Amino acid sequence: MRHWLFKSEPDTWGWADQVAKGAMGEEWDGVRNYQARNFMRDMRLGDLGFFYHSQSEKAVVGIVEIIAEAHPDSKTDDPRWECVDIKALRPFAQPVTLAMIKAEPQLADMPLVKSPRLSVQPVTDAEWKLICAMGKTEA
Repeated sequence: MRHWLFKSEPDTWGWADQVAKGAMGEEWDGVRNYQARNFMRDMRLGDLGFFYHSQSEKAVVGIVEIIAEAHPDSKTDDPRWECVDIKALRPFAQPVTLAMIKAEPQLADMPLVKSPRLSVQPVTDAEWKLICAMGKTEA
């Protein structure tokens, strides 16, 4: 199993919106960056991801699961763009802010720190475990 991070502006699509979709989940549509799209092509059923609120909050707030592998993005007719479907699994007991992540030397090489604009990113197993521990949330 691999781990990922999905960034979203909470005013556009937040954790509460994702939770409201229940077991049916939702497409992670609208990604228009080739590297992010390619990461979604690497995702497999059952992979887990952090749900990250960008903009004002800048914090990991929950854990999602990949429930459909890469498929055409239904929001466009352009065949270049694909997406995955995700569902909410559990919230973080304590959000882990970007400031907390940047303050942790073991997370200095994380794409969230080095490539902050990328909306879909890989997360290593070590990063996953550490951020879950920081958020007092089961990995």
